[in-house]
Amino acid sequence: MNPYLAEVVGTALLVLFGNGVVANMVLTKTKGNGGGWICITAGWAFAVAIAVFAVGRVSGAHLNPAVTVALASIGSFAWPLVPGYIAAQMVGAIIGAVLVYLSYLAHWEHTADTGLKLACYSTGPAVRRFGAAFITEFIGTAVLVFGVLAFGRVIAGAATEQAAWAATVNLWFGPALVGLLVFGLGLSLGGPTGYAINPARDLGPRIAHALLPIAGKGTSDWEYAWVPVIAPIVGGVAGAQFFKAINL
Repeated sequence: MNPYLAEVVGTALLVLFGNGVVANMVLTKTKGNGGGWICITAGWAFAVAIAVFAVGRVSGAHLNPAVTVALASIGSFAWPLVPGYIAAQMVGAIIGAVLVYLSYLAHWEHTADTGLKLACYSTGPAVRRFGAAFITEFIGTAVLVFGVLAFGRVIAGAATEQAAWAATVNLWFGPALVGLLVFGLGLSLGGPTGYAINPARDLGPRIAHALLPIAGKGTSDWEYAWVPVIAPIVGGVAGAQFFKAINL
């Protein structure tokens, strides 16, 4: 599989499972209605782990422009590949959002709250203070990228058993660890903004929300849309640079 196609498929899976669990929890008359925040954070954790398992061996499973830019900023990914990866991630996120729309086709008209409908696509601040939301997204993505780098690090010249252990963790348990990290981030830091920590995951579905014929959908909240795009990129770079600086 082509790495760009892998990023499309992986990001589509990520959004389908992630936004799908939100829809199941908040839309009226679904079987999972009212399941709550722990179900949502667990669903997103599973979404990340499944997507990384599916395409990690092909593209590295960035699935997130903030991860792609952060890795390039420390020399772990080639800058010429960055635009293609980001474009693929955006396409995949939009496809995933369309699949969520189709999966819950019978439920949009039964849900009156336009905010809940938008929540099935994109994030928004619980308290409408964009500066505070920016800080939350910055910290969350910095921790995400730092954690991903820490999980995947194999030290050059390590003893044979240590190198073998690290390679095994990276291959088999790495995706699960990243999913666990996302679960922890959601439980600990997700409350203020819904923890986008991924520009494609937020912007792609927001575009889909604006274009899809969702019954009574309301606004796509473009006023806030820059926060879950810019803050994760800046935060991701900061997390990667910190990891590099301390030479963990």
